[in-house]
Amino acid sequence: YCHIVLSSALKQAVKWIMLSQNPASLVGLPKPVRKEMQALSPQEATSFLKAAAEDRWSALFSLALATGMRPEEYLALQWKDVDLKKGVVIVQRAIAWHRKGGGFDFTVPKTAHSRRSIPLPASVVLALAAHKRQQAEERLKAGANYQTYDLVFAAYEGTPLMIRNLVRRHFKPTLKRANLLESIRLYDLRHTCATLLLSA
Repeated sequence: YCHIVLSSALKQAVKWIMLSQNPASLVGLPKPVRKEMQALSPQEATSFLKAAAEDRWSALFSLALATGMRPEEYLALQWKDVDLKKGVVIVQRAIAWHRKGGGFDFTVPKTAHSRRSIPLPASVVLALAAHKRQQAEERLKAGANYQTYDLVFAAYEGTPLMIRNLVRRHFKPTLKRANLLESIRLYDLRHTCATLLLSA
């Protein structure tokens, strides 16, 4: 990150003819260290879901753990992608937040294989149905202020959830209530899903 900022400044200095070349371009960068994946055990996953039942986003955490969807996928999920009668969810888009100036866009999923249909366990179908009823009540209360993006998981105003807020206000406190390591990341629910499916 420091290299990016410094390189940008020195690049401008070259444009202004204050330097003949950008010395940052001659630097060899270290390879980024990838964080080790963590997966919950079946017992830990059960503890997590019990603790999540107290949270506003319990349906979101249940869906994430049961489907292995990426955070940017389930945060872009719309109700038209969910068939509660058939117990199926279809991944068709992802959300991308703008780094400059705020805002967001809906984009195509990460890879061609990311567009997929995923069966839902009965417990997740029930959780989503209850969540939909609660969301309908919130939408009525918000009235004309509610922004209609048809999102399954939306803030009180109908806008998409921000991952950092979801993690800080809901995911980390849930881990704490479940007596699980706070080093576990939201993305690790995806790894946990894969691990549980393989063990099953």
